[in-house]
Amino acid sequence: MRILHTMLRVGDMQRSIDFYTKVMGMQLLRTTDRPDQKYSLAFVGFGSETDQAVLELTYNYGVDHYEMGGAYGHIAIEVPDAAAACQRIREAGGAVTREAGPVKGGNTVIAFVQDPDGYKIELIERRPQ
Repeated sequence: MRILHTMLRVGDMQRSIDFYTKVMGMQLLRTTDRPDQKYSLAFVGFGSETDQAVLELTYNYGVDHYEMGGAYGHIAIEVPDAAAACQRIREAGGAVTREAGPVKGGNTVIAFVQDPDGYKIELIERRPQ
């Protein structure tokens, strides 16, 4: 077994595709539009769905925003250099909500960014050993 994808409901499909591809560096893998069911899907990731988990972006026609639930936490992405990733994301128009630095009580370097719908993304620095 393996995790295939995580679904995020988005308020503007193109805005979200632009964020995940242009700001976060993912690839748009595939899209589906279901007008009879009134929703569209876009799958984005850093590689093929056959090799790794991806994000499923779901736009429900006519819904432009969602309330963040109290149970949702964040998506985590491994990066080689969290500070450099924050700089690149900021330069591409993304919002850095926690600068790169050690996690409280530890030495792992993390940072947080936020997508246009308010979803948090944790960047975890994993330097090659």
